[in-house]
Amino acid sequence: MRQAGLLCGIASPILWMGLIALSDIARPDVDAVTGFISELGERGSATESIMRWAGFGFTGLLYVCFAAALPSAVPSRGRTLIVALFVAVDGLGRAGAGLYPCDPGCEGGSRDQELHRLFATVAFCSGILAALADGALFRRRFAAAMGVSATIFLLLMTWSDNPLDAHGLFERLATGALSLWMLVFATRMLRWPNSRPGRPARR
Repeated sequence: MRQAGLLCGIASPILWMGLIALSDIARPDVDAVTGFISELGERGSATESIMRWAGFGFTGLLYVCFAAALPSAVPSRGRTLIVALFVAVDGLGRAGAGLYPCDPGCEGGSRDQELHRLFATVAFCSGILAALADGALFRRRFAAAMGVSATIFLLLMTWSDNPLDAHGLFERLATGALSLWMLVFATRMLRWPNSRPGRPARR
């Protein structure tokens, strides 16, 4: 069960980024540079089902399963638990964002739109905190770099006066950085018991 949970951490970012790429191809009306990822799952769109239930919902569930397996996977459970909690909240935020789709163009003011924005914000912030916590608690420069990069890209995405009008591109770069961190982190956790035979594993 533990190994299956850790494998979820490897599968989730691959599935997430793959579904975004496929939906971008299927929706030429959504510009990947200017359009938000949430528009790929907007209500009534051709890619609503695949992004809502597989993209946001299922990958969110995989994140939660991965988080549940983390504390028993490695030593230093206290530090690992902190990262696991952020990952779990990220997963719940993703699932919530899938449960409540945004309005067409993500420009409406409906209840679902506001809840989608709230859950998506929680997911993004929790993902960044998970990467930064991994970098700080375990002294992993790559994790810290991905967390900082995602933060910068997210700030650029929300910059209303962005002269490049590249909100969608910055959002994709932010989630790409966090997905890459998750993939590397999950792979490291899966290989932890076999790392450095005969020597204490690096913490």
